[in-house]
Amino acid sequence: MQLRFKKLRDDAIVPTQAHAGDAGSDLYAVEGAVLEPGARAKVPTGVAVAIPEGHAGLVLPRSGLAHKRGITLTNTPGLIDSGYRGELQVLMLNTDRDAAYEVRPGDRIAQLMIVAFAAPEWSEVDEFDETTRGDGGFGSSGS
Repeated sequence: MQLRFKKLRDDAIVPTQAHAGDAGSDLYAVEGAVLEPGARAKVPTGVAVAIPEGHAGLVLPRSGLAHKRGITLTNTPGLIDSGYRGELQVLMLNTDRDAAYEVRPGDRIAQLMIVAFAAPEWSEVDEFDETTRGDGGFGSSGS
């Protein structure tokens, strides 16, 4: 799949994949921010994408930042619809209770994964087909 993108700023970094076949492409900060313990920030990437119809973009945390620094995203995953043509921005959250985290321009801050989806045609019914699970929800498969 070819994903069209546009740099909105000259200093923006094009999303990259660390390894061939990776599902996610790294997104880079184009501006710095300081996230104090428990704080959140909207960090711009300077990039816009044209996601093809029938697909969506999921903005996901980077596992290394989560593991080493407690950095995650407030709306995980962030959803980018195919009609959106604005700048990709990342809503970062510092879950560390003691240490601030500094985002510098050029830092890898999140991943973008493009996924195909089926847009449902909603159809109201009176009953569903029976299944072995039924309406078993939270905890229905054990602790």
